[in-house]
Amino acid sequence: MTVTALTPRLPVPELRVPLVASEAPFLLGTPAAEKFDLIVFYRGLHCPICAKYLMELERLVPEFASRGVQVLALSSDNAERAAAMAEKIKATHLRIGYDLSLESARQWGLYISASKGKTSIGLEEPALFSEPGVFIVRSDGTLYYGATQTMPFARPSFQDLLGAIDFAISKDYPARGEYTGPV
Repeated sequence: MTVTALTPRLPVPELRVPLVASEAPFLLGTPAAEKFDLIVFYRGLHCPICAKYLMELERLVPEFASRGVQVLALSSDNAERAAAMAEKIKATHLRIGYDLSLESARQWGLYISASKGKTSIGLEEPALFSEPGVFIVRSDGTLYYGATQTMPFARPSFQDLLGAIDFAISKDYPARGEYTGPV
């Protein structure tokens, strides 16, 4: 099966996942964000780079919120591993979702990797898991920005994304990459 990219300005797939420390699940668009939803897909507890990346996001969640941006980080980890990640990064602001199905990951255009065993921190990788992706979704449910990766390295900077959101809001800048016609 091939991975297909989402198209800017078109609706993103439905996203419904349970949340660590919450009875209510996360359902994208409910409630609608004032401006955007920032959806950060991470590899899982086994990934030390993910933990560092999510620590930075945890620190910046209030900055995103002040701009009308709701933030979610999620993986295909189970509830126990997701709770361990929340504890590891000392999440107080960041909502952490879990049990992302690999089918849903593919709908979002994420790459899927097979386990290579234990990681550098001694944790076993799941048999299959999704690689990272960062998406900004408009409050109307359409894609504004998307970045997917085949590796855990060199991810989009959250500080850069804050600047991009400021620019997009102040200039009413449209989503780009929407053209799907012949070239």
